[in-house]
Amino acid sequence: MHSGLKVSLVLKPAPADHGIQFRRTDLPGSPSICAHYNNVIDTFQATTIGAAGMAVSTVEHLMAALYGCGVDNVLVELNGPEAPIFDGSAGPYVKLIERACVVEQDGPRRYLSIREPVVVKDGDSSIIATPCDHFQVHYEIEFPHPRVGKQEYSWELKNGSFGREIAKARTFGFLKDVLRLQQMGLIRGGSLSNAVVFDENEVLNVNGFRYSDECVRHKILDFIGDLALTGVPVLGNFEVRKAGHTLHSRFLTKLMDGKDYAAHPPVVLPAAYISSGLSAIA
Repeated sequence: MHSGLKVSLVLKPAPADHGIQFRRTDLPGSPSICAHYNNVIDTFQATTIGAAGMAVSTVEHLMAALYGCGVDNVLVELNGPEAPIFDGSAGPYVKLIERACVVEQDGPRRYLSIREPVVVKDGDSSIIATPCDHFQVHYEIEFPHPRVGKQEYSWELKNGSFGREIAKARTFGFLKDVLRLQQMGLIRGGSLSNAVVFDENEVLNVNGFRYSDECVRHKILDFIGDLALTGVPVLGNFEVRKAGHTLHSRFLTKLMDGKDYAAHPPVVLPAAYISSGLSAIA
């Protein structure tokens, strides 16, 4: 999306407790980095993780797909600085993961449970997490555009619900911002094939929306992808209003640094991983 480069990506099986790691095969020594909130180095227009001179950008859609499909351990190999954008959603990733098959592993699956309220705010943007015995999110957005306006959507993670309700929602943007972002070296690979784009009044994509509230559903997708950087599934209720990658990242830091806010519950389940390699080029 941002670099405009072609990239080859392969998801490979990984052992229990491996977590999700990215390996840059195009760099000397093929360095790896853990998909973890502590490794986030940039949140402008996308989430970028990096360390020791290497970085991987736009990881949120793949991370959301892995989280939504229940994958805990996988090695992501790619030969470029940015994960593929595909059609601007997590749908293609979900299809690839389902094709490869996810299997249980012989190891405990640890959860992060919200035990007390966690709140971050920035002006009229906010994230509020409260205790809940499962994962659910209510997201609200508001843009001064006749085809967007105020949208809100409530969603909870159940078997298959990510693929049905969230994964296909595409990233979106406004034509008036395109030139400015391109001058900044961003969205060089952006097009109507990988984003929903609005002019002053209408949607420019010929086929319109996939959902009437596609924009807010995609914001939930981004939130899930960023939340996945905790490294474990999270149990809690999340009320999110007019947030983005930067506030998501601030929330993760507060959540994970506040030992009184979160703890592992006693429930453990088998971990999961990709059972066979799969690849994609975009």
